Amino acid sequence: MAVTAIVFFVSESGVFGEPNLMMLYFADNPNNRVWQYLTHIFMHGSVNHLLFNMFGLWMFGQILEKVWGTKKFLIFYLTCGIGAALFYLFIQKLEFNSILASLENAGLNARDSIALFSDGMYRTDIPESQKGVRIFATPMVGASGAIYGILVAFALLFPNHKLALIFLPVPIAAKYFVPVLLGLDLFSGVTGFSIFGAGNVAHFAHIGGAIVGFLLMLAWRKNTQFSLYQQ
Repeated sequence: MAVTAIVFFVSESGVFGEPNLMMLYFADNPNNRVWQYLTHIFMHGSVNHLLFNMFGLWMFGQILEKVWGTKKFLIFYLTCGIGAALFYLFIQKLEFNSILASLENAGLNARDSIALFSDGMYRTDIPESQKGVRIFATPMVGASGAIYGILVAFALLFPNHKLALIFLPVPIAAKYFVPVLLGLDLFSGVTGFSIFGAGNVAHFAHIGGAIVGFLLMLAWRKNTQFSLYQQ
């Protein structure tokens, strides 16, 4: 949490420059670097973004750290964050390829299309090409994917622990709370309609972090002192 806070405020000072190569860029963007799959976890877009994620890390992470120990928890947290980035970029690549296909049908080859997007331009006669510009040029930041992995682990270890949504302050067992939260993210990611923000939320990074967290829990289930299906 301390490292994340320091990185955020140092970044806000402009020390990292423009473009900020600590952020995660689209795979075909020339600003994409291998270290971004890790460093983006410590970057955040606003103070509210930082506080919300760090609250989740503190609230659920400290419990998992007590269960696993610091080293194992850190491995879990960072692996979920990196996995979230990979899954997010994979989904972006599928969407981007679909847009390239539309432009190819309109007479542009892939190289010309990417050059168009790199200049921040799009074809007005192909509305979805504007989305191609956003995918190509907009970096992703934040620990949300890693936090979702933590949420999944918490729900598997403590399924009957009661949690409450901010907009629905009724205690709900974690085994129901987390799937509902993931369902909302999946709905938002597919439809583009988001109750979490004005279209600037990386919903598929959340899903990716949750998937990686679940897979890690399956891999570790024989070594944890808790049953994944604890009643």
